Amino acid sequence: MKVFFLSCFLFTLMGCSDTPVLIKIDNTTYQSKGKNQRINFIILHYTAVNDAVSIRGLTNTNVSSHYLVTTDADEPIYSLVPDIERAWHAGVSNFKNYSNLNNNSIGIEIVNLGYDTSKKYGIKHGDPNNLRPKDFFYPYTRKQIEKIAFLVKELKNKYNIKDNFILGHSDIAPLRKQDPGPLFPWKDLYEQHSIGAWYEESDKDFFFDQKLFLDENRENIILEFKKYGYFLNSDISELDFSKVIYAFQCHFRPEKVDGILDLETYAILRALNKKYSTSKE
Repeated sequence: MKVFFLSCFLFTLMGCSDTPVLIKIDNTTYQSKGKNQRINFIILHYTAVNDAVSIRGLTNTNVSSHYLVTTDADEPIYSLVPDIERAWHAGVSNFKNYSNLNNNSIGIEIVNLGYDTSKKYGIKHGDPNNLRPKDFFYPYTRKQIEKIAFLVKELKNKYNIKDNFILGHSDIAPLRKQDPGPLFPWKDLYEQHSIGAWYEESDKDFFFDQKLFLDENRENIILEFKKYGYFLNSDISELDFSKVIYAFQCHFRPEKVDGILDLETYAILRALNKKYSTSKE
């Protein structure tokens, strides 16, 4: 008797009735205000290997990205993962109040060998913390940058992504990543294609003040980096702090990347915060 009763109850719930039931989804009458865009970031990477290995690694392993730009000028931009799906490109990552950026970013891999592994660190390179000098890195091709400019502008407009949320892997994981490296032309993309963040020269000149810089303490400098979006704790070690500075320099002052906070790096950081940081972010 118990079995028979349960079976009848389940059939009723499952709609096993002769009377049709009209079910409708209404997406216009009510709308929630508590929401935001699911895709907030564009993250740029280099693959550190050649075309063939890049394609194989991004299609046959657990590493993935939404797009791939090869070195072949005649090849298209390859879409490997649909924008709305989650690709595995960012790893452990943070920026502003966001963490695990795989969840809310589009990843773009660019085929580039990264840096010359045959070059050795040494005193002559001014490399106390294993931070590779600019001349260790391989350049990008002109056609690659044209493709990146086209793709990033399309994505930026489609998803209304903020310019200061167009970042390199090293910006969101500075303690373990250096891509896309100091030879990636962030300034050119900003000036020629209105892509990404860059500072105003007038603001940089205003903060280029030796006395102002020397009066700053370590705690205030850390707060400035956090204000822009970099993730670091107040008790960060000197080595890790230098990696954050290095990542910042690779993006905004590639002429001299050494992980050392000097007046120019400081002035650029303050200028960027003046331009981009708001209480709403």
